[in-house]
Amino acid sequence: MTTSFIQGVLTGSIQSSTSVLYAALGEVIVERAGVINLGVEGSMLMGAVSGFMVTQQTGNAAFGIVAAALVAGLFNLILAFLVVTRKANQLASGLALMFCGLGLSALIGRPYVGQMINGLDPLPIPGLSQIPVLGPILFDHDILIYMMVPLALLVWFVLFNTRWGLSLRAVGEDPTVAFAAGLRPKLIQYQAIFIGGLFAGLGGAHLSLAYAQIWNEGMTSGRGFIAVALVIFASWHPLKVVGGALLFGGALAFQLQLQARGADISPFLLDMIPYLLTLGVLLFMRNRKNAMPEGLKAVFEGTS
Repeated sequence: MTTSFIQGVLTGSIQSSTSVLYAALGEVIVERAGVINLGVEGSMLMGAVSGFMVTQQTGNAAFGIVAAALVAGLFNLILAFLVVTRKANQLASGLALMFCGLGLSALIGRPYVGQMINGLDPLPIPGLSQIPVLGPILFDHDILIYMMVPLALLVWFVLFNTRWGLSLRAVGEDPTVAFAAGLRPKLIQYQAIFIGGLFAGLGGAHLSLAYAQIWNEGMTSGRGFIAVALVIFASWHPLKVVGGALLFGGALAFQLQLQARGADISPFLLDMIPYLLTLGVLLFMRNRKNAMPEGLKAVFEGTS
């Protein structure tokens, strides 16, 4: 492998992992509250199309980012109403949310298909971006990429070092006990699901405003489901999610680099690499059930 190939894979790994990482961080918060959201894909699409539309209309990508996060957060409240208030099946509700997001984003984004925008351009860090090899890989990216590790650290700190984080995890373990301790489980779950939507919206915004700077229907291509899988892979820990997202991003960048270099392999097989890797990792995982919040076990076992 040439140096340019390796550099392309590493740079692409960071760029490709960002949207998945944001969505996975949000899903960690949601699942720590005892709810699983299979509709992450739909929330990401709603964020992607909303951010693109606002950026295209205003010419300001910052407004687009805020719009993407808020729209996806509000969209997630549909799931909160279904599973927290109405006690609907979480898996079925999540899938319904996903299909709703897929259709609604295609509908409202139809006039914008194929349009280009001036979105989030790279912001090279002076001095550091000129470091040979490592500079372009680590220090020549857009603002959402620079924010992803600090936000992962923030999520970790909030979950494990604040009163609200302790309350959230208590609700995820047993809402009845949490209620007896004076907490308000429904309110906390609503908050967690809304915040999860904010993060999913940021992931969608990165896809449409930075990674592609274009809107296409269904442009998430399964990243929402990958985010859910990464949460399980990372044992519901926000810092471990970073490694899982980079692994997926690396697989995606690897196949893209092979295609760009005209590898004599079917492009359909190459497109499968990131998803086959995710399935393989989940297949050979061990001891993840012990890390699962108690409130999720009933969902996964089909009794909630």
